Amino acid sequence: MTYTVPVPKIFACTQSTALAEKIAKSFGSDIGQVKFSRYSDGEFQPSFEESVRGARVFIIGSTNPSSENLMEMLLMLDAAKRASARHITAVMPYFGWARQDRKDKPRVPIAAKLIAKMLETAGATRIITMDLHADQIQGFFEKPVDHLFASTLFLPYLKSLKLDNLTIASPDMGGSKRAYAYSKALESDVVICYKQREKANVISHMELIGNVEGKNVVLVDDMVDTAGTLTKAADLMMERGALSVRAITTHALLSGDAYEKIEKSKLLELIVTDSIPLKKQSPKVKVVGCADLFADVMNRVHNNTSISSKFLM
Repeated sequence: MTYTVPVPKIFACTQSTALAEKIAKSFGSDIGQVKFSRYSDGEFQPSFEESVRGARVFIIGSTNPSSENLMEMLLMLDAAKRASARHITAVMPYFGWARQDRKDKPRVPIAAKLIAKMLETAGATRIITMDLHADQIQGFFEKPVDHLFASTLFLPYLKSLKLDNLTIASPDMGGSKRAYAYSKALESDVVICYKQREKANVISHMELIGNVEGKNVVLVDDMVDTAGTLTKAADLMMERGALSVRAITTHALLSGDAYEKIEKSKLLELIVTDSIPLKKQSPKVKVVGCADLFADVMNRVHNNTSISSKFLM
């Protein structure tokens, strides 16, 4: 009995349409047709306007809040499952709600675990994502997870800057592993910021572990939300004698007055990917595209070939 290779089809959730179009172009395909019907109360229903029976379906969508982005992904997965797609891959450049990956105090949910189960129940047979907030979230899934690293995008850019006296910095203790991985690849020193939070998104105190005097510092993190940590760390490092401070963060949430904080801070530039659409442009924010990375991995998944070369760290 011969095996028929399923036809690959790419579909986009609405908030990730621009990125999905770039991925599809790099993949060598077109975006599939999806129609969204909306009721007056805000309820919506996606409908595939072409057959996906027996196909390998890639559904592209980041699930950053609002929760509508997550709901779109879930409904599209369910629609593909009920339309008899053979393989259904949720391509999530940014896996939202990942900061809730454990019980850090009594009577709170583990949202990342819940969402993993929701995605699988909806119909996902594989997950492709990038720079999870915690690597262990992969273990919340019973389906295969391809966890990509934005270091494959950022390292070539950092090397092109040819910075002397380069030092990699982690904005908190939790990101030290990531910072050490970058420093190993770039053969540089490492410093770490120790911070205490008054509450979510509010820092009460920050201290620096290490020396940055006379150094060109690059802060490394997986996401930037209010930009409070990054800008406070940048200002502290410049006070301690750093020559310059840049930051690379994979996911640019940039909520509230984040743009104003960045532009007023001593950050020279903030380098991000387009895993989440930017709310507005800023002279200090540089975007490194991730479409080619996802398209390459999707091609490898479709052709059942190794993707290990994409894991630089």
